Parts: sequence; structure tokens; C-alpha cells
Amino acid sequence: MTIVPETSGILYIVATPIGNLDDISARAVKVLSEVDTVLCEDTRHSGRLLAALGIRSRTLSMHEHNEEARAGEVIDGLRAGRDYALISDAGTPLISDPGYRLVNSAAAAGLRVSPVPGACAAVAALSVSGLPTDRFCFLGFLPARKAARRKRLEDLTTETGTLVFYESGRRLESMLLDCAEVLGDSRSASVAREMTKVFETVYRDTLANLVSIIGDDPDATRGECVVIVEGNLGEVDSGPQVERALRVLLDELPASAAARTVARLYPVERRAAYAMALKLSRD
Repeated sequence: MTIVPETSGILYIVATPIGNLDDISARAVKVLSEVDTVLCEDTRHSGRLLAALGIRSRTLSMHEHNEEARAGEVIDGLRAGRDYALISDAGTPLISDPGYRLVNSAAAAGLRVSPVPGACAAVAALSVSGLPTDRFCFLGFLPARKAARRKRLEDLTTETGTLVFYESGRRLESMLLDCAEVLGDSRSASVAREMTKVFETVYRDTLANLVSIIGDDPDATRGECVVIVEGNLGEVDSGPQVERALRVLLDELPASAAARTVARLYPVERRAAYAMALKLSRD
């Protein structure tokens, strides 16, 4: 067991605003002002934030390309009694941002790691999505390549918790289309962009409708977005009545219309009925 001197420093994990500067906490300002060094993804970007807050602490780059090498230096500094604050370009560090290796190393060395909570894009978007928040699954960014992205989504088809993704504006429309095709286009979803900023916008609809809405709005593809998708609410009742009704309706209607009709006639979720309709159509 490693014996750590009581004089060792503290590594603070500090959340910063995701847009509106007023969202910085008083504690965050105090910590950032008092630590020996602020670790930043981009010292130029974070330098502007610190300058706006009147903070003159020393900054040091800590990003995905140098984190492993830099971690040793920071651990030595902590052991020597120096305090550090880790921040990301925006929001809570480590949430789809660098920092895991450093925190893991500090914890393994028995050094104190202390959170300074604040803004987090995933939680902020979830809170205004209108979707269930009692259980959710944060997935970060899906793969950029279509085949890999669809494979990841296929692994999530049975996940019952609300799904939370990050996505860039330029890939948003294609990502939503894949979500609709793989998870089911009748799932409820929301897209949050420019959160806490002047042009903050939250779109809420089914995945199918969101594909059209986003495609028709050029502003929707600007900046980073948070996509929230309803989880799997359960498999459809596969009893003979429901299946028989779907088979009859599919002779005259597309799968989406057949599922909508069955959902009105039987105690079954429309999305689940749609999934069964697709399966029956393939069979």
C-alpha cells in the first residue's frame, strides 16, 4: 500500500460552462484561481475563459495526444504538494473528453481527486428532452463510419433506458436516419443544439420526423448536438390476435400504418408493433 503524505496536493475536476459564461460556479472560480496549474485541452481556448473570469493561474496542455506522458508529471507535482485543476473545452471533464488516464493514475497512487460539479451537455439536454430520465445510457459519439455506426446501434436495440448521444452537426442527419432505420422510426427523440447560448434550440418528435425536420433546417447542422432517443419499451405481445391483425393489415398498408392501426386496437406500444410488422414483412 502506498503511503501518501498529508501535504500532497489535490487534483480538482472542474466543470466549466457549455455556452453561457454565467453558468460557472463560484466554487469553480475559487478553485481555478487558487490552484498551481490549470490543465486544459487547448490552452488558447481555455485561456480566453480564464481571462474573462479574471483568473491568472498557470495553464498546461492536457489532451488525448499527450495525456499519458503528462500524467506522470502531474502525479509528481501532486506528491510534491501542488494543486491542479483539470478542465475541458466545455462542460464536465472526462465525459467524452480526455482525463481518464490522469484520474485513474492519481487514484491508483492514493492521491486525492475532488470534483467541482457544474454544466454537462448530456445531462442538460436530457433534462429538457421530455423523455424518461429515471434510467439512461450515455453513449458519447457513435462511430463516424456508417457500417460501424449501425452495428453499434444494433447492439442497443434492446436497451430499455433512454439513449444519450453526442454528435457533430455535419453528421447529424445521417446519424438520425440510421437511428430511425435500426431502432425504429416511431421512437420519440430530441435533438438539443447551442444549449445555453443565444440560439439554443431543442427539437422533439419521432426519429422519422426529426430526419425531415433536421434536413429542412440548415441551422440544425451547425455546432455540436446532443441526441436523446427513447429506449426500448418492451417487446410486442406476440399473441395470435395481434399477429393476425398485422398480417391482414400488411396486405393493404405499409408497416408504419399497420403498426399505428394495431396500436389503436390492442394494448401494445406502436413502436413495438412496428418492429413486429417489419419482421413479418421480411418473413
